[in-house]
Amino acid sequence: MVEQLFCKQKVGGSIPFAGSITPALYKMIDKRQIETLYRNKKYTIEETANKLNVSFWTLYNSMEKYGINRRNRSEAGYNYNRIKPQFDIKPGLSFAEEKLKVAGIMLYWAEGTLKGNTVDFANSNPEMLRIFLEFLRQVCGVAEKRLRVYLYAYSHHNIDTLKNYWHNITKISITQFTKPYVRRGNPNKSNRKLPHGLIHIRYNDKKLLKKIECWIKEYSIETLKRAGTQAAKGGRLSKAASHRKTGWKSR
Repeated sequence: MVEQLFCKQKVGGSIPFAGSITPALYKMIDKRQIETLYRNKKYTIEETANKLNVSFWTLYNSMEKYGINRRNRSEAGYNYNRIKPQFDIKPGLSFAEEKLKVAGIMLYWAEGTLKGNTVDFANSNPEMLRIFLEFLRQVCGVAEKRLRVYLYAYSHHNIDTLKNYWHNITKISITQFTKPYVRRGNPNKSNRKLPHGLIHIRYNDKKLLKKIECWIKEYSIETLKRAGTQAAKGGRLSKAASHRKTGWKSR
């Protein structure tokens, strides 16, 4: 289920009995808002209601009065396939895959962005990029054709040469490279040397981005807990050693 991809599963979700809704809850909503969210942006009725901060039945009542028809089964099925996750996280990871998962999460925490709807990892180090892509491919099960590469280069670079270089590193088709950004001016102004520029590995899937964010939070909390435990143990051992050195004995 889609809900299982997030940190917390959705609670409830059942539709209340229509007879339990009092007339006071029925209020009219701007028709254009409903059409924008439900028809144009393809939100579900529940998502549209949440966006408008109204109940399911308030929205449903307004749609009935405006003559806005609900999607038929075919349309609903198409819409579900459009918004369903475009990745397949591998269950039952091996020890090596668990290590790869941790490496990918830590790399993204350091060099990725958690804003927006897209997984976006930027780097110029070939090995880091290889590891992150292995994480996406092996652990996250991304769709290869949905991967995108955004190249950041300087005006003295040969763009075609750079594309071929990064294609060989990433194994991503050059047809999946988007229009590059070419910076004018001194490439070493900030004392950073980028002989091959740098690239962004992008994957447009908000659900995967949220999943990676959940993993980062889980591992950061676990790491802090372990660090606190080790620090506490170290303090106790240091104190005990000091007592032995001074000959102090508890009474």
